[in-house]
Amino acid sequence: MLQFFRNIFKSKYGVLLTLVFIGIIGVAFAVGDVAGTGSLGGGISGGDRVAVVGGDKISAAELSEAASNAVDQVRQENPTVSMAAFVGQGGLTEVLDQLLDRRAISNWARDHGLRAGNNLVNSEIRRIPAFAGPDGKFNEAIYQQTIAARKLTDAVVRRDLADGLLAQQTLVPAAFGAKMPQKIALRYAALAKERRQGAVAVIPSSAFAPKGAPTESQLVSYYNAHKSDFIRPERRELRYAVFDAKSLGSVDPTDAEIAARYARDRSTKYAARERRNLTQLIVPTRQAAQSIAQRGPGALEAGAKQAGLETAKVAEVDRQTYAGQTSQSVASAVFAAPRGTIATPTKGGLGWYVVRIDAVTSTPARSLDQVRGEIAAALRDEKRSRALSELASDVEQQIDEGNALADIAKSLKVELQTTKPVVADGRVYGSSTERAPEVLAPALASAFEMEEGEPQIAALPGGQSYLVYETSRITPSAAAPMAEIREDVVAGWRRATGSAAAKAAADRILARIAKGQSLSQALAAEKVSLPSPNPVDMSREQLAAQGRQVPPPLALLFSMAKNSVKKLEAPNDIGWYVVSLNSVEPGKIAPSDPIVAQAANSLGQLLGREYGDALRVAIRKEVGVERNPEAVAEVRKRLIGEN
Repeated sequence: MLQFFRNIFKSKYGVLLTLVFIGIIGVAFAVGDVAGTGSLGGGISGGDRVAVVGGDKISAAELSEAASNAVDQVRQENPTVSMAAFVGQGGLTEVLDQLLDRRAISNWARDHGLRAGNNLVNSEIRRIPAFAGPDGKFNEAIYQQTIAARKLTDAVVRRDLADGLLAQQTLVPAAFGAKMPQKIALRYAALAKERRQGAVAVIPSSAFAPKGAPTESQLVSYYNAHKSDFIRPERRELRYAVFDAKSLGSVDPTDAEIAARYARDRSTKYAARERRNLTQLIVPTRQAAQSIAQRGPGALEAGAKQAGLETAKVAEVDRQTYAGQTSQSVASAVFAAPRGTIATPTKGGLGWYVVRIDAVTSTPARSLDQVRGEIAAALRDEKRSRALSELASDVEQQIDEGNALADIAKSLKVELQTTKPVVADGRVYGSSTERAPEVLAPALASAFEMEEGEPQIAALPGGQSYLVYETSRITPSAAAPMAEIREDVVAGWRRATGSAAAKAAADRILARIAKGQSLSQALAAEKVSLPSPNPVDMSREQLAAQGRQVPPPLALLFSMAKNSVKKLEAPNDIGWYVVSLNSVEPGKIAPSDPIVAQAANSLGQLLGREYGDALRVAIRKEVGVERNPEAVAEVRKRLIGEN
């Protein structure tokens, strides 16, 4: 769940990206009181300060808001993540560490003469796409609206950006250009050709799991220690209604409205009209125009080519439009000439026009009776859209006046519906396939930010219908009561107890191997029947071909020393592995092999990260960082709702 959050600072420059994430992309991380100074002594009561960096405090409010924004970032990949789950998996600790690093580097940078002045901060603000207007340029009004929506002030945003810029100035030089010596790169590249032989044994928890039921005290103790494993996501029941043109009265136009629309558009849409397809050539002089025209209609292209010019096609143009493109005199000449002829050469704004009339399409005038149905349909659509928009405005006003959703639905004469409990990604809680009705998709994100009983309205795609909805019931994210999930807790207790016994068995197996037994003999010595070990004969190239899905036992085998045996815990309490490495065949590679250069580049990036980490640790030590565990614990309790 936290992988997205952690991946942000596991790339090329590691901690640098962490600080850029918090300092620039995570503008909203800097909130609360960020200007005070002092030490942990004295004003710490009530959890006011979670830490002091040098003389600069980090308040409980700032840490709380930083954690909230971090959860928002994680929810971009996993919408169902709850604050309790985030905190339970160490997210709050990571956020606090990042805040401490950012503040320590900022203080250290300023003490050593580095600056991020107003002009530099202004340029960064102008570069942020979220603050751009429709023309793509920075818009002051949008900037103020955006930061206000995040409950930020201009001063807080500017300090946050300045801190991020100082972090770049400090850490980029430390990490930039790091290069690993060629000999080390060669040794590292040769590892790709290395081959290892060994075996992996699985010690399943199920082989050691107790068969009987746990005592009540055992079960309660296990449940209390593992509540984070049983956290249910927040779910909400939504009430909604959809209204469209069916909620409107009659929108049929009257005869007077149809006649008025016909009178308005008669000259432009219903009068007789002629359209022509033309081939035209523009030349600079009258003499040249007449010379080309005298050759006849069929020679227009040839005459243009001989003069070093090209003709242009004009399709389906009427007289008024063509006059706007050329001039009234040119249009008069062209529309007076018969089809298949060249019009009298006439001077326009760009020169002399030589125009051939290729086709003529005439449309006769249409009477009111002929177009009555067409006009009625257009007016009906216009009146329907206008009336629907007015109805939506009326519903919005009812919402502003505090009317209940049931009363609004009644006034619209539409059915009010209620969903099953749904989670933030639209799934019905407890179902792997059922989802919330598709019509709610545009409203799900806002529905999970609303309070209960506060209706909202949203236009549905296409603009022909509207959704009015509210959150009718909120069930917060929390550990499920043990009584409701007793079977799951019992199963978890069995797995955990079996895992502990499997670990003890793995320790016994390791001890037997240390005394000279083979892996197979050590496994057979156990009182329970265990699977035979799986032999492994693989090169690092074959391991790398598996991509990111490398099984943990194989990863361990390729990090062990020859003739060693180690144990490894399997995920989710399913058991333990015993990994034995029998032989290592070193790889051989030529210094000119391209993989050596790739290895040097990769190692250079890791070395740059190490330099950045070392500088960060040294800066923390020099500036001085002091935490207040009690205040951090209070923030944690508030975030997960234990207060």
